[in-house]
Amino acid sequence: MNHPPRRAVLAAALLLTLAACSREEAPANDVVITNEAVAANDVTADNAIGTMQSFNFADAAGKSVGSVAVSDGASGLTLSVTASGMPAGTHGIHLHEKGLCERPKFESAGKHWNPAGKLHGRDNPEGAHLGDLANLDIDASGAGTASFTIPGAMIASGANMIADADGTALVIHAKADDYKTDPSGNSGDRIACAVLAPPR
Repeated sequence: MNHPPRRAVLAAALLLTLAACSREEAPANDVVITNEAVAANDVTADNAIGTMQSFNFADAAGKSVGSVAVSDGASGLTLSVTASGMPAGTHGIHLHEKGLCERPKFESAGKHWNPAGKLHGRDNPEGAHLGDLANLDIDASGAGTASFTIPGAMIASGANMIADADGTALVIHAKADDYKTDPSGNSGDRIACAVLAPPR
């Protein structure tokens, strides 16, 4: 009977050992990856409860002029605005009570979102509307970003949800909000609108 050379036997044994080690290490690596993914999801869930949606702004001509990412979090509703191709300057930006953005004036969005029945403006002793936000600054290139958190508000649950029967829109105005004048801070015409939740 012919026996394989001793060197070949040793090489085969070494290959089998390496293969076994690789099989043993693979689950450990899988677990690490899985744990990292779970940890990342936990962080996302803590900050945004796993819910994020993005919506586009349109101007009076129907042109896209940016977007807004909307997410639920432990601190409330967060709106992250990215604007482009807009007039330079400071602009009022507010949540409005109806999820309708009919061009060119966006009057279909109704009044400011104001479930508590307050007056307009953070500097108004009887304010502010829940939908009153800080001004949005647009630079000379027509771009701007801002992030707003609205405590107590949520996308689709709770007393102050934007996905109610009338829906909700986010509207950008032509001028700065003075933070005190009712009903809209003298912020001028509505120049861009995004439907965050349509009427149901």
